[in-house]
Amino acid sequence: MVMCRCGSETTRTNSWSDINPGRQFWRCSRPSMSCAFVGWIDPPMCPRAVQVIPGLLRAMNRLEERERLAREDALKMKKLLFCSWFLFLFYFFLY
Repeated sequence: MVMCRCGSETTRTNSWSDINPGRQFWRCSRPSMSCAFVGWIDPPMCPRAVQVIPGLLRAMNRLEERERLAREDALKMKKLLFCSWFLFLFYFFLY
């Protein structure tokens, strides 16, 4: 177990900053302490990976958002279709 400078145990955490995307580091388990960062687990990334990975993460987030919106639109369309069929059948059997 890796110990923090303050004597607390540490937890393994992932960094998602643009400078260190996906790198794992040790963090102090006491969130109120100012010693939150203890040390890196992974070696530093090459400069090209530091350039490419944040763009890929942003693109993935945009695609996930578009997928969520498309699912919401599909659900709305299903509801409208159901309502239109209900009104059609109501009109058909009423007259």
